[in-house]
Amino acid sequence: MASTNFVKTRWMGNMAFESDNPSGQTFKIDASPDEGGHGDGLRPKALMLSSLAGCSGLDVAFIIRKMKLEIDRFHIDIQAKLSDSQPQTYEEVEMEFHFFGKTLNEAKLKRAVKLSVDTYCGVMKMFRTFAEVSVSSHFHHE
Repeated sequence: MASTNFVKTRWMGNMAFESDNPSGQTFKIDASPDEGGHGDGLRPKALMLSSLAGCSGLDVAFIIRKMKLEIDRFHIDIQAKLSDSQPQTYEEVEMEFHFFGKTLNEAKLKRAVKLSVDTYCGVMKMFRTFAEVSVSSHFHHE
């Protein structure tokens, strides 16, 4: 049976909202000052990119642990181009994985990324329905 998620988002006045998550955590959403907000919260479209990075990042971290790979740290950079027309949507997304460590197994790390973006990450599958997504891996031997 498929699971469902429930999220409640409450208007906090002006252009601010507070949204919860099935984990019980909350976060604030707010527009920038030039859009009438105070800039005190996260932006909805950027949250989509964070969701993409988080989904794939969790997959990769799990696979790294399962493969017993040694890395010091990694991060994911995403740059996305919005359409010119309204409503603006993401058209192109560039996702870069950066791995840091002394003894990086590049082949296995590339495999971990590939498994995530091609098989496991549901957010990636959703993104690919409306945007061209490119993914690359970068290795920093320290």
